[in-house]
Amino acid sequence: MTASHRAFGVKKAAAVSDAELALNGAELLLSMVEDRWASNNGDAAKMESQLKARQELEKIEEQLAKLESLPGQNEDARRQIQQLHSRIHGLRNEIAAKFDAWRRTELARHPQRPHTVDYIERLFTDFSEIHGDRGFGDDTAMICGMARFHGQEVMLVGTEKGRDTKQRMYRNFGLPNPEGYRKAMRAMKIAEKFSRPVITLVDVTGANPGLGAEERGQAEAIARNLREMARLAVPILAAITGEGGSGGALAIAVADRVLMLENAIYSVISPEGCASIMWRDAGKKELAAQALRITANDLRDLGCIDYIVAEPAGGAHTDPEAAAQLLDAALQKHLAELQKLPIRELVASRYNKFRNMAQFFRVEG
Repeated sequence: MTASHRAFGVKKAAAVSDAELALNGAELLLSMVEDRWASNNGDAAKMESQLKARQELEKIEEQLAKLESLPGQNEDARRQIQQLHSRIHGLRNEIAAKFDAWRRTELARHPQRPHTVDYIERLFTDFSEIHGDRGFGDDTAMICGMARFHGQEVMLVGTEKGRDTKQRMYRNFGLPNPEGYRKAMRAMKIAEKFSRPVITLVDVTGANPGLGAEERGQAEAIARNLREMARLAVPILAAITGEGGSGGALAIAVADRVLMLENAIYSVISPEGCASIMWRDAGKKELAAQALRITANDLRDLGCIDYIVAEPAGGAHTDPEAAAQLLDAALQKHLAELQKLPIRELVASRYNKFRNMAQFFRVEG
């Protein structure tokens, strides 16, 4: 063997040794990231923790890419690199799952997200608003009225948060009072009288926690809506467009079909409220959001909603016009299907649908 051949062999052995060292280093770094994530059980107090973990995984992948480009890789090295890629992919999915619910919560609350009035302007014509509950007064947080949807007369009911400070004050930040729920039921009874379908647009943080709302019978107003909507003799179509919070949302969402925008949320309590109760720490809102299963995909799997409406890339706020068109197509499709069913069958199906929710067992024998 010549001296040049021996030198080449030494260089090749050194390159293989360096590659093995780099591979072992990548595996050690990945193990550290996995251990740190497991020790926190995915409970990161801040979104920066997720970002840091993702950045570390990107660095490891860059290192693996360099190793893959080196010549002379043996079968064991290639298999080890592939295993590391699989571990990275699994950890990235786990990290994303822990924070997906909170990310969607932030999108559902985005200040530029389309509101009920925006959808009314884009999807409906000849809107004629109904005011007052014929008992106490009008509630500007709850919008009700007759409108035309592609030429068909419908009754429209929805919550409105307001866009700027003045509007938010006027709309009570989208929190209906009891008279709002009673106005909604009054409008639905008018729809039933004239055989008009009901479409509801839901974007509400939750039931109003104010003293006045309790004094005027908020619990009774919500409960009455639940009972009356369950047996209303017209098709009811509900769409969760932003936040669907607690009884405030359910009071206008007992529907034959419940649609939900891709980045909307629907829950019995806010993630912050849940975290404060469960862990005495509102900072654990990300973990609470995941545990509550408030996203559209989770709720479809649980049978709480019927259909997910896609949104433009980045959320409905990035392209309100496109978001409205996507919702429009979904409303048309499901309304047409509901109107083909006999009313008696429709009401019975609606009742059974909600009666069977939250039953996670089977009776055998």
